[in-house]
Amino acid sequence: MEPSRRRGRRAHTADEAAAVLRKAWYRLRLSARDPVRVPAWDAVVLTAASPEQAALYGRQLARARRLGRFPPSTAALAVPDPDGARIGSGGATLHAVASLVRHLLSQASEEEIAEFFPEANGSSDDDLPLASVVRFMATKHVLLLHAGGDSKRVPWANPMGKAFLPVPYLAGDNPDGPVPLLFDHILAISASARQAFKNQGGIFIMTGDVLPCFDASDLVLPDDAACIVTVPTMLDVASNHGVVVASKEGTEGENYSLCLVDNLLQKPTMSELVEAQAFQDDGRPLLDTGIIAVRGKAWQELVALAYSSSQAIIQEIITSRNELSLYEDLVAAWVPTRHEWLRNRPFGWQLIAALGRHKMFSFCSYDFTFLHFGTSAEVLDHLAGTYSELVGRGHMCWIPETIASDIAPTTVILSSKISAGVSIGKDSLVYDSSLSGRVRIGSQSVVVGVNVHELIEDTSQVISNTCFTLPDWHCLWEVPLVNSMGRVMVYCGLHDNPKVSIKRDGTFCGKPWRNVLEDLKIQDTDMWDSSNHDKCLWNARLFPIMSPSEMLNVGMWLMGSGHDPDGEVSCMWRKSQRVSLEELHRSIDYHQLCTDSSKHQADIAAAIAKSCMTNGLLGRNLFQLCEEMLVNDSSLQVCKELLTFLPSHGDQYSGVLPQSRAYQVKMDLLRASGDLSSASMVEEKVWASVASETSSAVKYGSKEPSTDAMSSSNGNLHPKKAMVELPVRVDFVGGWSDTPPWSLERPGCVLNMAISLEGSLPVGAIIEATEDHHGVLIEDDAEQKVYIDDVLSISHPFREADTFRLVKSALVVTGILGHRILSKSGLKIRTWANVPRGSGLGTSSILAAAVVKGLFQLMEDDASDDNVARAVLVVEQVMGTGGGWQDQIGGLYPGIKCTESFPGQPLRLQVVPLLSSPQLIQELEQRLLVVFTGQVRLAHRVLEKVVTRYLRRDSLLISSIKRLAELANTGREALMNGEIDELGGIMLEAWRLHQELDPFCSNRAVDELFAFADPYCCGYKLVGAGGGGFALLLARSVSSADELRRALRESAAFDVKVYDWSVAMPR
Repeated sequence: MEPSRRRGRRAHTADEAAAVLRKAWYRLRLSARDPVRVPAWDAVVLTAASPEQAALYGRQLARARRLGRFPPSTAALAVPDPDGARIGSGGATLHAVASLVRHLLSQASEEEIAEFFPEANGSSDDDLPLASVVRFMATKHVLLLHAGGDSKRVPWANPMGKAFLPVPYLAGDNPDGPVPLLFDHILAISASARQAFKNQGGIFIMTGDVLPCFDASDLVLPDDAACIVTVPTMLDVASNHGVVVASKEGTEGENYSLCLVDNLLQKPTMSELVEAQAFQDDGRPLLDTGIIAVRGKAWQELVALAYSSSQAIIQEIITSRNELSLYEDLVAAWVPTRHEWLRNRPFGWQLIAALGRHKMFSFCSYDFTFLHFGTSAEVLDHLAGTYSELVGRGHMCWIPETIASDIAPTTVILSSKISAGVSIGKDSLVYDSSLSGRVRIGSQSVVVGVNVHELIEDTSQVISNTCFTLPDWHCLWEVPLVNSMGRVMVYCGLHDNPKVSIKRDGTFCGKPWRNVLEDLKIQDTDMWDSSNHDKCLWNARLFPIMSPSEMLNVGMWLMGSGHDPDGEVSCMWRKSQRVSLEELHRSIDYHQLCTDSSKHQADIAAAIAKSCMTNGLLGRNLFQLCEEMLVNDSSLQVCKELLTFLPSHGDQYSGVLPQSRAYQVKMDLLRASGDLSSASMVEEKVWASVASETSSAVKYGSKEPSTDAMSSSNGNLHPKKAMVELPVRVDFVGGWSDTPPWSLERPGCVLNMAISLEGSLPVGAIIEATEDHHGVLIEDDAEQKVYIDDVLSISHPFREADTFRLVKSALVVTGILGHRILSKSGLKIRTWANVPRGSGLGTSSILAAAVVKGLFQLMEDDASDDNVARAVLVVEQVMGTGGGWQDQIGGLYPGIKCTESFPGQPLRLQVVPLLSSPQLIQELEQRLLVVFTGQVRLAHRVLEKVVTRYLRRDSLLISSIKRLAELANTGREALMNGEIDELGGIMLEAWRLHQELDPFCSNRAVDELFAFADPYCCGYKLVGAGGGGFALLLARSVSSADELRRALRESAAFDVKVYDWSVAMPR
């Protein structure tokens, strides 16, 4: 590896981190929606410290599945350490793998049993041959997250587990969705790592308190080996963590290096780092990130060890009270230089014999940010520091107006209800809480799961009339206890380390214990047994079980923000039943905790929905809010109640609230209420409203047929014949922003191009007036024809299977059927489209444009391109196919153009032709391949799904379409500057956004085509709505284009056709 190519690592900027996370979330959503095309994990496994914690994690896994974080095919399992014993991360890994194997065996299909265990014949899992079990697991892909244990440095996270901390990065992308958790982001990052395993099975191990912010799609995993992800780090960090010593030889990529691991060090001193030659060329060692991948045969050997020996190993661990470490013991088996050390460790010989045949590699990422959520201060730092721009600060919460409360703008409030009169300082976190009355929360404080609405109702004489105050740099949380013991409020300082004893200057609420005892006039025997020699916050029986107001009052006294001049509070505290953090960890009622949290969040969603219905313009995503509400059983009645708040047509929302949106909300509420039959009827009104709104926007202000035309003296059509030939269009970017109802309510922008194929204009129509019949004869290029004698019988709606509904719709929209001239003449209409069916080239709309233009010409009506484009919008709605304006604009107007639409009555279109040089056109024609994929696409169903999401005000969809419209203008500027390579990057982003809108806009065949073309191309995408049809492949150079043409022609893997094409320039 060239030393000069070594690169330093720097932390991501906020924009870079946002881009990494958005790409990861995009991949996660894609794998959950279409796992056949984008493979997901076969199993997601969490380790837990106890059965109770495992049950809590099981509910979180169910939540993740409900929210679409992984598909139904993914097994999800929370595995507790046996008997609640501490067995170490290595023991937990083996136990989790063995438990997963048994779980998957119990869920195996008949086909799997026949394939892998033909000799089973009713045998129990333990009797199955080990080789067969290993073969069964060999192709499985597993995500394992270590999340067990207690969170002493983030004690308020103990009830939920640190892996499920609220981390509202990108929460603003989905404002009506649930608060993103650390676990959700970890799932997103890991979704990109899944592709690195390719066809070899394996396991991807991560830790539950770290968010590794890097593009895991760049991950390279060697065959049949283990691999640890590392990053260059500073010496002070290395001295407190694991360090990986990598070989100086290896492979180098753009943002990574891949080398064999020579040695492993744990919290090394400087001399140990020097002796082990652990420094990179830039003088920094490699930090072990805690991410380990095991693939291929190395994975199979790990399965064999876990399934055959884990029970015996774990039993010996429990008996001997030892622990087996993943990062010291288990991984050492893959590093030969560690074998001598490992042989002197428990199970060392066994680990080397089972795993030692394979090696471990270091994948060093130079584009990696390591976000550790190991302490309360670190949690707040990650919300208020470099990445504060990513944070949703008021997500899914109920907050009073500014003049009714004092809430700092940098406060993060999540899933909480804050009443008037509450004050919250800067950079604090309030989560899953309800605060009312006279409550003051200091700066840089944490409040979780707290409900203080009863504070003002307490009449106890002991309770003072002052407000409750949580000082700066403090944490407050509340949890339910088992056996109906009630609830307990807990508090500590932000920087307290519960592990540090009195003797080592441990603190409580930021003060040394000696000062705390002196100030409160209490004895250490009030909190610790005399036999306890390790007195610290973790085992101090501090927290009383009382009424909420009493607990808060005592809490202020303990924290130093309250007074006790008469000693009544201290007396009450001494007499109370109290628990320590250690006891609390074993006494949490996890079921009640989840129930209370779900009800709280459902109530907030219901309150937001009610406010939206009664005071707003239905701008929130009511469908998503209903999904949150329905987690609570009582919310079914709330959904029914919300129906009564719907504004009726013609209310004060008229002119502001589209009727289609109102009907969509009604349909969603009916479905949420369980009234599916009524919802189905309302659904028809949704689409009828979209068509009506489109027609109204397009027809408004358009001229009716002139009186002269209506009363022509001889009733003959003039001229007798009209012939219209048009090119097809290819779109670079901006599609969907042209589609009603978006284009009726928001600006749109599309960059597209008119092209001829195989030397001709492929779409056309001939319309003739004939006197030998008075009906309408329609025929197409497939020799299909129909004669309609009674023209008045042509009326919509038309059947979807009607071959000629496009022409019939054009006849209706143009108004020719009511024209007097048809009383003495008939029409003969012939159409053709010399492109494959389902091409995505806008053929249907462009053919409609040809027919409409020809009819207008015969009627001597306004046959301008602008008027024709508007009319085709209505034709699409009458046909029932929907569709926007870009297809007909693309075919009617020659060359390359950037078209913008502006909502209003009428809808206004502004077509701006691109003034392109002959050199640019020539280079584009040489570098751009127009390829028919062989996959037939139908846009109608895709369009239905996208429009429905828009009508629901799906924020992810709205932001994606906005971005597509922005990119259209950027692409126009790139072409005007001759930057064809930049256009390629824009096409790639547009293709990613299209898949965000609908994952089924691609398929495996298209993915394989793009993967094949990628080395030759700077950009590619499917045209139109996707799903098949034509693809655009923009080569890096003219020579690359020639090579790609040749490669496609010679490849037996693709049944595609590369078309000759040219830009259809103005005549």
